[in-house]
Amino acid sequence: MKNINEIRQKRAELVRQARELDTKAETEKRDLTAEEKTQWDKIMVDVDKMKEDIDREERLQSLEMANPANLQAAIIPGDKKAEKRAAFFNWMRHGQSGLTHEERALVEDTAGLYMVPEDLEAEIYRALPKLCFMRQLATVRVTSREKVSRRSLTEVSGGWGKLELGAEITESTPTPSKDYIYVEDWAGLTKIGKDELQDLDANLEAIIADSFARAGAEAQDTGFTIGTGHANLQPDGVALDATSGITKRDLATADTIIIEDILGAIYAVAPQYRKNGSFLMHSQTELALRKLRATYTGGSGDFLWQPSVQAGKPDTLCGYPVFNQDDMNYAADSIADKNCVVFGDFAAGYRVVDRAGITIQRLDELYAESGLVGFIAHFRVGGGVVRAAAFSSLQNPT
Repeated sequence: MKNINEIRQKRAELVRQARELDTKAETEKRDLTAEEKTQWDKIMVDVDKMKEDIDREERLQSLEMANPANLQAAIIPGDKKAEKRAAFFNWMRHGQSGLTHEERALVEDTAGLYMVPEDLEAEIYRALPKLCFMRQLATVRVTSREKVSRRSLTEVSGGWGKLELGAEITESTPTPSKDYIYVEDWAGLTKIGKDELQDLDANLEAIIADSFARAGAEAQDTGFTIGTGHANLQPDGVALDATSGITKRDLATADTIIIEDILGAIYAVAPQYRKNGSFLMHSQTELALRKLRATYTGGSGDFLWQPSVQAGKPDTLCGYPVFNQDDMNYAADSIADKNCVVFGDFAAGYRVVDRAGITIQRLDELYAESGLVGFIAHFRVGGGVVRAAAFSSLQNPT
């Protein structure tokens, strides 16, 4: 078996030599000499040959690793992490019948579910923020407990002066909350073709991470936005958390949103949170706002909405990013006392809590006629407002 890394290093050195020849000629503002051209051509022949060697060896090694017997043989005895990973993918492909008693002990929890290896779990969590915008905005913490204290305190106070010269710090009066963010259960289903299950571990890992991240992202966005709380086994949604104390403002006119409403929501938030503020609203509310124009004598002016000109960046309103969540109420839905816009610093004010340990249940027979195997992933996640002062909201008047 050839050492691919050594071949890559030799190839990189040859490329460096070819680059030096080009750079020397460019610096001296001339073409390559006949001798340099011959040397450059020889380097390229060797580079191309090494590329073929690398591709051929990678293909052979990938085919060898696809064989479970070879995969097991490649594991270093005593490497529990690698053994657990191999046992997990073996179970994904073949179910319980594919595991020895020792392998099952590596991946099975006390409830009989199968634990996702730590590196694959981390890959799923890395993929979630790309799809779940609330995870992009909020602060995300990992915990091993069933609930986490919100720890809502008054902000730190301070003052100028040297303490050694007698300056005093003005004390704040802490008012800790006894409320908690509870970790809730969420389950998502994906179905994987039997042919895909025979793929390389790397391919199968990518399929699993993508499938479960997509399944979880939409549900988590909904929960973090309009979740009805622990009493209903859901997160506390930022738009519904009645106990959080978020400043609520009525629309000036029922079922209608105007720019003055938006300005009021912005300036209801303290400056330290306002500077990192974002809007969260239904797309119908966004549509109504996109139609608003600055009005001048004799006609209408520019739209107040500013569409993003940079890929991946959100549109802005009054200089603040706007994100859509269509599970929210919207301004014209005639539902009183329901938030249709939330503005604030989500990173400072909202916390997502992940409990480590994703478990999976395999469904062998349910989708067998379609050539599929079902997998149910169980996530433990919660969320809630930890700093009400970071937010304000708009709602239809009662």
